Amino acid sequence: MAAGKNSGREDYRLIPEDAPFEEGFNIKTLWGALFVGFVMMPGAIYLGLVIGQALGGAAQWVTIILFVEVAKRAFVRLKPQEILILYWIAGGLVVLGGGFRIGLGAGLFGGPFGMMIWDQYFVNSPQAAGLAHYIPQWLAPKPGSGVFMTRSFLHREWLVPICILMTCQILFVVNQISLGYTLFRVTSDVERLPFPMAPVYAGGAMALAETSGRREGWRWRVFSVGSMIGVIWGFAYVAVPTISNILLVKPVTILPIPWMDFTPYLKAVLPAAPLAVVTDLWPLLAGFVLPFWVVIGSFIGQIGRTLLVNPILYRSGILRRWTPGMTYVPTAIANNLDFWISFSIGLGVVVALAGIWSVVKAFKSQRAKGLHLTPPKGRGDIWVGLAFLAWAVSTLGFVALVHVLVPEFPLWIIAFFGFVFTPMISYITARMVGLTGSSAGVSFPFLRESLFYLSGYKGVAIWFAPVPIFNHGGLAEVFKQLELVRTKFGSYVKMAALSMGIMLVCSFLFWSLIWKLAPIPSAAYPYVHKVWPYFATMQAMWASSTLPGGASLIQGVINLKIILTGLGAGGLTFALFSGFGLPISLFYGILAGAMSWMPTAVPSFVGGMLGRYYFLKRFGRERWRAYAPIILAGYACGLGLIGMVSVAITLIARSVSTIVF
Repeated sequence: MAAGKNSGREDYRLIPEDAPFEEGFNIKTLWGALFVGFVMMPGAIYLGLVIGQALGGAAQWVTIILFVEVAKRAFVRLKPQEILILYWIAGGLVVLGGGFRIGLGAGLFGGPFGMMIWDQYFVNSPQAAGLAHYIPQWLAPKPGSGVFMTRSFLHREWLVPICILMTCQILFVVNQISLGYTLFRVTSDVERLPFPMAPVYAGGAMALAETSGRREGWRWRVFSVGSMIGVIWGFAYVAVPTISNILLVKPVTILPIPWMDFTPYLKAVLPAAPLAVVTDLWPLLAGFVLPFWVVIGSFIGQIGRTLLVNPILYRSGILRRWTPGMTYVPTAIANNLDFWISFSIGLGVVVALAGIWSVVKAFKSQRAKGLHLTPPKGRGDIWVGLAFLAWAVSTLGFVALVHVLVPEFPLWIIAFFGFVFTPMISYITARMVGLTGSSAGVSFPFLRESLFYLSGYKGVAIWFAPVPIFNHGGLAEVFKQLELVRTKFGSYVKMAALSMGIMLVCSFLFWSLIWKLAPIPSAAYPYVHKVWPYFATMQAMWASSTLPGGASLIQGVINLKIILTGLGAGGLTFALFSGFGLPISLFYGILAGAMSWMPTAVPSFVGGMLGRYYFLKRFGRERWRAYAPIILAGYACGLGLIGMVSVAITLIARSVSTIVF
């Protein structure tokens, strides 16, 4: 992976700042959107169900590679603006696509109909047995309905949920773009924040653009190495269990999916310690890219929580729900209910207050330098007031919809989330991204749950309603990327509208098809089969809290003393880090590790150590920092390709068997 003599700083430059803004949306990007929707999305869905890994990176890179190669053979060169729009089309079409459903967290990819797959599972799950008569039919058909036996959305009982889903999707896209653009104008044009990661992401997509000019440099070679790693690992991790499931009753797994569970074997030495290690290479390779002190902090926080704090809490009688023999997920649920939910609330408040403090401090510093508003000509800007009005109207649409669906719930709480909390948290996030390149820790944990619980509402419908609790701050960086690559902002708006239409159609089509193959979750989909019961337990617990008699459960879980302990521990840690001048990223890493339940800390730690103490010395700082994100992107591409091939073989085999028999 030698970079050669021409791997200097000029290789990482994007487009000169004096270049004119150009349109990036045209017929080429239309074909790109269709390719991602009809070719990449089924692979994204299947990969998410099997290993819990998104296909976003693979979709982006494969789409760019494909269209660059096709363009070369047609003697057409793709413009940088077209490449960036293709990049965001590919990323947008395979994600969840339904950010209006807060608190899901179940790891779904492939558009908004994935949420309906979750809903059909949840309403029929054992965890929701006590909620069966309270779940509204505008969410999903009645539990136990015969429509679930057919595993199809083509039934009149799904009509109202689908109409609500599509309405929310349209409102969400308008809400996101309008507020995201407004925040960009404030943070970039007015406050002149640097957005340090924007050139990295824009440059990552354009790293392969050099091949459009019939030259293949070091970026292509590094990307190919990462792709081969993904193909080899994906064959053992994805292809073997997926394809063997066609021929055998039980799939063959060379590597445990999604993790190796050591919890039952530690019951005597380390009681109540949920120890596992994920078997996907993504966390290890991500350790190459993430800031070193964030990786170290996450390792300290997660391993310290698992191996040190949990056994002490168990022997102190605080962790009461754990029993010997429990595996990782039941142990994590039991420990969360006994201690970590309350403790994480305290830690989360510290992180949020620290983020606000950083924003206020930076804002005062910027005010002292003077604020200016000078948008470049030809960028495609609109009046900020018009964008703000579009956001307000879409927010009002959400508030009205929720009020119609759940008229008993206090209207002022819905309006507070939409008109006060959303712009506030979005602005804090945009500021953090603009200053540090990361939005880690920008959240107010369990604020939604607390207000629902304290509102006096009796029922469960509000927990499934599209309450407008959003965080659009990250979109400010997207507009910064468009500016860096000199792409007219109207191109992104057109792309978002096109992607939304294609995503709704393809999401409906492919989720219906994959749902037909086997029940979701089931042994055919190892990741969701293991992980979804955890999320179902959490969702059922909160939903039960607003039912008659359900408050006792939450009162046992939400413990004020433990919350204050977490607040004190987090505050003291932040004070010590600030007082001694320690890396603040280490502080955020420790708290993030202590609040996380997914066992990714060990492989990320290994990756971070290898990157810092081996690859950094071998290749040099500048070269390794250029290599690492491209290797990670290549791995996502290789793994995604294997996932696509596997799902294609599965779909063909199942279709043929259905026809024959």
